[in-house]
Parts: sequence; structure tokens; C-alpha cells
Amino acid sequence: MPLDAAPRFLPSSDPEHPNDVTVVLPERPQTGVTLLDAHTIRPAPVAWLWDGWLARGKVHILAGAPGTGKTTAALAMAATVTTGGRWPDGTRAQIGNVVIWSGEDDPTDTLVPRLIAAGADLRRVRFVASTTDDKGPRAFDPASDMDALSEAIADSPPALLIVDPVVSAVSGDSHKNAEVRRALQPLVDLAMVRCCAVLGITHLTKGTQGRDPTERVTGSLAFGALARVVLIAAKLPDDQGGGRVLARAKNNLGPDGGGYRYDLDVCDLDAHPGLSATRALWGDAMPGDAREILGQAETVTDPEEKTDREAAGDWLREYLHARGPSRVADVLRDARAYGYSERTLQRARKDIGAVVEREGFGGAYRWSASMLAKETPCAPTNIAGKHAAHVASMDGEPGTVEVLL
Repeated sequence: MPLDAAPRFLPSSDPEHPNDVTVVLPERPQTGVTLLDAHTIRPAPVAWLWDGWLARGKVHILAGAPGTGKTTAALAMAATVTTGGRWPDGTRAQIGNVVIWSGEDDPTDTLVPRLIAAGADLRRVRFVASTTDDKGPRAFDPASDMDALSEAIADSPPALLIVDPVVSAVSGDSHKNAEVRRALQPLVDLAMVRCCAVLGITHLTKGTQGRDPTERVTGSLAFGALARVVLIAAKLPDDQGGGRVLARAKNNLGPDGGGYRYDLDVCDLDAHPGLSATRALWGDAMPGDAREILGQAETVTDPEEKTDREAAGDWLREYLHARGPSRVADVLRDARAYGYSERTLQRARKDIGAVVEREGFGGAYRWSASMLAKETPCAPTNIAGKHAAHVASMDGEPGTVEVLL
């Protein structure tokens, strides 16, 4: 028992009863459940960033198969926010800032070029770069650093936060509802406290065609359940006009159903000779519910579609290049979230020539990309003339998040 929680015994101050003792009990700690009276709550409308599609203060999921342009579509939304441009339905966006964390794409050669192609105002975009704790700088971990990120953006909250892939926010088993709900709660809290729309990008589970689109989101059903809006990206067959579609599979805040066509276009960046990037070009609205729209889209057969083993090899190569030597248990856990089995990944590891090594005597086994073809590392990008800087340093306390400005 803590000292301040123990009763105190005071000697008697009454000379007629010198042997009496007064017992002073400690005050009860201020813990327990807080109840809110409904009559004290002032109703307020949903703060829509894009009416019916993106809401401030809420978590959204954007899911789709590889090659559907999920990230490119998300960056098109980001560009619209930064410029106060027009959404696919023609309405004008309220101008705001955007923060992006990507565990898969490099800002230097992928994300910034795509933002430029989409016409974004780069002065309004920041990338989550790293975290500084009591052991020094390290890579930002969405599974443990969301509270630190919330503090980092407190002085200038963005209108939109993109998390790609959102499954990285789950440190446990992403197929267990309870673990996913606990892991995503900091992200839900961040969206609410900072009043920003959070857009988490993820995949669809293989072999789930025809099922309810929300249930097809990779991992636990909790991903689709916690999100207030679920969007699905898919390819359209040639007899439907080709291209791609963004469908609204779930909306707890308003009407669901419907979608918008878009095409992926590669364009040259005039201000950067020799560079080109992909952008999303929005098209016409598509009526119908998400299951009907996806039913049309998933008649597409792509002759160049890779086998699971080839796709797993590409995924593993990018994973090891981005994270360095990684424990096998962590790699297999993250691979399961993308639908790759352990057997497929083990074969893919051999295909790409990744090395198996051990952390010292009796330590855990790791996979390393040391034998893979190495790319020349890129220097940090200077965006809008500014260098990487610490944002909201929190007076040097553990958990500082570094953002590229």
C-alpha cells in the first residue's frame, strides 16, 4: 500500500483521555467512471471535409486490390484540400493542411512527385519522418507513436491525415477484433481531439469477391467497424468504360452507395525536367451500391497480374529495404495483414535472395536485404525550401515526432 493511501494514527490531545488515538483515513482517490448528462450536450452537425465522403474528427478506410491506385487517389484528395479545389462531385473544398505517414512509398521519388502532378500546394503538406525518444531518433511507429503525433500537430492540426498502410497501427494480431480495436483507439482519439479526417489505406482480402465490401477489408472486421466511412477502389472492365472507380461501401454519418470513376494518368513534371508522376483524373459519378459496383469491376482479368508468390517477393523486397533487418516474427505478422501466408513468404524470400541471420548467440532470427540489389539512398527532400525539422518538440520529452516541412 502506498504511504499516502495508509491511515494515520494521531495521539489524543485530550488530557483526560491520553490513551485515545484518532484514526485519519485517506481521501478516496478521484477515479471511476465519468457520466455525461444528455441535457448538457449541445448537438452539432457533422463537420464534412467532403460532404458525405470525408468527415473531420472521424476515421475512414480506403481499401482496394494492388494496382487500383489507392494511394494516388488519396493524394488527389490531399491536393484538393491544400488548394481548396473541387471534389469529384463539383463542390468546393475548404482549404486546409495535410499530414502524411507512409510506410511504403518514399516522399522523394514517389509521394512528392505525385502531389505535384495532382496540383497540391506543397507548403500545406507535411510528412511524418521520425520519432525521438529517450534512446534517440528512430523510425516513426504508428502502433506506439500516435499520442506523440497528436502532440506534434497540436499547434497546427491538419484537415486530413493519411496513414498508409493503416494496418501498421496494430502491433498485435490484425485479425483479432479486440486487439485491433485497442490498437486503433489512439488513432480514433487523434481524429476527434485534433478535428481532422483520418484516411487509412489498406488492401482487400484475396478470394472474397461477392461478399459485403466492408467485410472484405484485410484483417479483422474491426477495421471496417471502427471506421465511420469505408471507401473501396477497384478496376472497371473495358465494357464498362475501363479505368477505375472509388465506391462508398459504408457511411455511418450519411448516405452510402455510389461512386466516382477515375483514371490514372502519367504526366511530366514541367518544373522538374526528366521527372514524371502518376495522378488521378476524376470522372463521372456511378450509381448503385458498392457491392453492385464492385461486382461489375471484378469481372476484370489482368493478364499481367502477378502470382501471390511474385507479389509477396515484391512486398518483401520493399519491406526489407524500408525497415532494414527485421525479425522473422514481425515480417510474418505484417505479411499476414496483406494476405500472404508464411509458406508463400518463405518461398518468396528464397526467390529474392534475402538473408537469414541471427541476433547474436541464441537471439531471434531476422531477414535482411543485405544481399539484394541496393539502390542509391536518397537525401532528404527539401520541400518548399525548408529542411526536416522537429515539430512540437515537447521540451525534449520522449516521443517527439519529426515531420518533414
